[in-house]
Amino acid sequence: MEFATVKAVHQGAVALSLAGFFVRGAASVAAAAWVQGRGARSIPHAVDTVLLGSGVWMAWMLRATPGNAPWLYAKLGGLVVYIALGLFAMRPSHPLVLRCAAWGGALLTAAWMVSVALTKSALGFLG
Repeated sequence: MEFATVKAVHQGAVALSLAGFFVRGAASVAAAAWVQGRGARSIPHAVDTVLLGSGVWMAWMLRATPGNAPWLYAKLGGLVVYIALGLFAMRPSHPLVLRCAAWGGALLTAAWMVSVALTKSALGFLG
């Protein structure tokens, strides 16, 4: 498969993942019951599997490693932060104000990760 195709799949998965997270987060804050349903909890895993798989595939195709592409380390670190904040934001057992803060933090982290990918700089829009 050509690099351009893998990149398009990756970018599409990024868009789907972030849009889905935004909608689920907003619905969770609004206490919508569907957020705790099977589909709302399982579909994001499928999208994120495609996202991660295509990212690894692109890195392999470029022969990019965290050693020769420091921005890759930054994205991986951002991914850990994004996942942790996202998990906290989606748990209805946590206080609403903290869930909102975690949701906003996860969205900001995702925006920073996109900027790292676009600039190929570990600082992204912070640089």
